[in-house]
Amino acid sequence: MTGYASIRIAIGDDHEAFRIGLKTMIGKSSGIEIVADAANGRDLLSLVLETKPDVVLVDIIMPVMDGVQFTRQLAIQSPGTNAIALSMFNDDHLIIDILNAGAKGYLIKNATKQEILEAITAAYYNQTYYCRSTSMKLARLIANNLFDPHHKIEKETFSQKEIEIIQFICLEFTNKQIGDKLCLSSRTVEGYRQKIADKTNSKTTAGIVIYAIRNGIYKI
Repeated sequence: MTGYASIRIAIGDDHEAFRIGLKTMIGKSSGIEIVADAANGRDLLSLVLETKPDVVLVDIIMPVMDGVQFTRQLAIQSPGTNAIALSMFNDDHLIIDILNAGAKGYLIKNATKQEILEAITAAYYNQTYYCRSTSMKLARLIANNLFDPHHKIEKETFSQKEIEIIQFICLEFTNKQIGDKLCLSSRTVEGYRQKIADKTNSKTTAGIVIYAIRNGIYKI
């Protein structure tokens, strides 16, 4: 995936069937090497310190040591390893807790293989990743939280048209709805969205919304 070396992955989840399924699914991907897996946070931390993976996929809710505690310890003991949180449910407060602890992003467990690989790649490059199913409520909570999930991205300059499109994105308008409002084709709006995503270093719509709120482009 990086074009140079495999991304070394560790997985922590107490549901054995899910953990094995995840290993099978992403382990077949080019550029991925799974170096460790564990059913609880304590064992996972021990294995991470031993194997030094690049990225850890960690369940928020685990026995012995949960994902939030694990991520706090990871930041202290292995700062070169980035965590992506896994959640069965869209539990806003637990997700905020683990992002506060230092996770680079999160995924709902029914995320597609492509989205999981995108999240892994983002974390590998020290970028943030928010699940595509992130609710607008959660995006606003993240944006208004005290922690800074972005990698010190300099504030970009946007055209007036880009600002208008960002504001419509924050209002959850589709490309067609935005196009109807601004007399643009859906394809043109999609082009603007990609340019905005590149400027804000956002992998998903949630990332654009969070950037817009934090930088005063959209006010709730």
